[in-house]
Amino acid sequence: MRKRPETKRAAGYTRVSTDEQATSGLGLKAQRTLIEAECERRGWELVQVFEDAGASGKAVSGRPALAKALGAVRGGEAGALVVAKLDRLSRSLLDFASLMESARKEAWALVILDLGVDTTTPSGEMIANVMATFAQFERRLIGQRTKDALAVKRREGVKLGRPVMVDEAIVKRITRERRRGRSLRKIADGLNEEGVGTAHGGAMWHASTVKAVLDRIR
Repeated sequence: MRKRPETKRAAGYTRVSTDEQATSGLGLKAQRTLIEAECERRGWELVQVFEDAGASGKAVSGRPALAKALGAVRGGEAGALVVAKLDRLSRSLLDFASLMESARKEAWALVILDLGVDTTTPSGEMIANVMATFAQFERRLIGQRTKDALAVKRREGVKLGRPVMVDEAIVKRITRERRRGRSLRKIADGLNEEGVGTAHGGAMWHASTVKAVLDRIR
């Protein structure tokens, strides 16, 4: 059974977006106060509070202060990352689940005060696991919706994938030779002998690439 992270040192993370008046610092102070109070209650040393002012919460990437906070826990400077609210860390359950998995594998704790997420305790870890389960469910729903949408497009006759960028004269040649009964392999060999480039800049034609051209014009 995996041992829960133990810590006496924590890193805090706060964030506000531009719309939340980042330039004046409104919201950052309140988040910091909550983090400081929690660390004091637990007897943890708060090594640093990392602040992203004017950063969106839509994605984990692109936030320099969050990258530094994660670097602190991953590098052993702190044993826990403390955040006042989940939406300060991420608005995506999928991103949250990824951070949860990182914390588990790298043996650092994640504490989110508004939801009671706390991977140093059994109950807090349970809440985190429930949220991760919902994130996995969301991921599967997205995948299924994508498959369903592609299936509808195929039924409607929409051609999927990258467009075939082949000179019109080559397309006509391939079509003409195929109608005359030449095999896909023979057509490919003929194009290769003449040094004709493929649809996406490749040097060699194959039976499959010839077929791709034919499929696109049907």
